[in-house]
Amino acid sequence: MNEPQQKWTETIDADHTLFDLKLKEVWKYKDLIYMFVKRDFISSFKQTILGPIWFFINPILTTIVYLVVFSKIAKLPTDGAPPILFYLAGVTLWNYFSGSLLGTSYTFSGNASIFGKVYFPRLVTPLSVVISNLMRFGVQLLLFIIGWGYYLYKGEVHPNIWILATPFLIFLMALFALGAGMIFSSLTTKYKDLSMLLGFGVSLYMYATPVIFPASSLPGIFKKLSYYNPLTGIFECFKYAWLGVGDFSPIMLGISTIIILILLAIGVVVFNRVEKTFMDTV
Repeated sequence: MNEPQQKWTETIDADHTLFDLKLKEVWKYKDLIYMFVKRDFISSFKQTILGPIWFFINPILTTIVYLVVFSKIAKLPTDGAPPILFYLAGVTLWNYFSGSLLGTSYTFSGNASIFGKVYFPRLVTPLSVVISNLMRFGVQLLLFIIGWGYYLYKGEVHPNIWILATPFLIFLMALFALGAGMIFSSLTTKYKDLSMLLGFGVSLYMYATPVIFPASSLPGIFKKLSYYNPLTGIFECFKYAWLGVGDFSPIMLGISTIIILILLAIGVVVFNRVEKTFMDTV
């Protein structure tokens, strides 16, 4: 007597294109993303005295250091914006990008023990990093808005309609961190040295990004080259929108968008390729 053929509710296979993000499958694991976000949030401040207050302390102390070093000593211009608010804007944006990039870049090496035991879409892990850093960014953005409200009341900042583009700017930063992070995460499974150089490289990258200086202060060719830094259009648009300073143009943001989408596509291809065999090299 023939037994009825068993029907599986879900089949796991590697038959997908390199450009496939498997977003439908990721959506099925949304509860897992929530758990990872919660884990990252709790572990960040576990066994600390001040806990989430560090969300505020970090940008405040960094802004004070930048104010003293780059404004008072180095005399770098801020395009007429209040220096403390100019640096706080740059620090807030940079903390989100760098935190997301570094966290995403350790997707494979940092979660190898989990990946080797249970299956779930690997994209869940970098997405959870980007989202958990978004929570930190939200708190720091609130701090910026409080300071911005004070200077707005004093009439020292002049916001404009571009302020409505803020969600899009945050979305672009998330995509950039996700794409670049997936590339580095994939490369570090084979080349361990990259993980040691990444932190140093990100620190250097900050000085090529208008965090502590406006793009308008760059001379000649350096100003034109800065437009091809994906973060330049984002940072300049944010400061122009909220502070009313800078020489921002939509072309800068368009260039940033195109470069970020290209990097994201490359990241997806590399990530999907390494995903199939990374357990043999990690």
